[in-house]
Amino acid sequence: MRTLISTAFISLDGVVEAPGGEAGYRNAGWTFQDIEFLPEAFEIKGREQQEASAMLLGRTSYEAFSPVWPGMEEFAEYKVMPKYVVSTTLKDEDLVSNWGDTTILRSLDEVAELKKTEGGPIIIHGSASLTRSLADADLIDRYHLLVFPVLLGAGKRLFSTTDKDKQRLKLVEHEAYANGLQKNVFDVLR
Repeated sequence: MRTLISTAFISLDGVVEAPGGEAGYRNAGWTFQDIEFLPEAFEIKGREQQEASAMLLGRTSYEAFSPVWPGMEEFAEYKVMPKYVVSTTLKDEDLVSNWGDTTILRSLDEVAELKKTEGGPIIIHGSASLTRSLADADLIDRYHLLVFPVLLGAGKRLFSTTDKDKQRLKLVEHEAYANGLQKNVFDVLR
């Protein structure tokens, strides 16, 4: 069974919306505004590219990343990695041609079937709505969280507010950095 990993830049109050400056959110770009950049705090991002064997995205994140990431040197390993997009509306002709093999999945059941295939970990970037649905369906296996020392109030959140049974996590890696960021890696306990 493949490991499904959700990776996120997240505020202390759980917001993941527009960390890089995406338009339409009043706090867009919150990950680099007023926070000193320390390369060691982002080491996990490079490691994720080395360890993942596929990427899973929701439609909105795919549409945001696919025009930009294929040309970015810091995401070179992702360019050739197989990608899967969960969408009921996206069509094959909507996919970009310069970002490697991309397959559209139409349901969470198809994600569950993908997890049963041979291969290494599958990484989920962005995709807050998809991540919440996957967590509610008990399909997420691990979280890689870079927690930023900010409170944003409103915005898309990573974690579901669905009334469900408690889900336990095990902290398997953590580090705090001089700029206030915290790396927290949690395995989902079943």
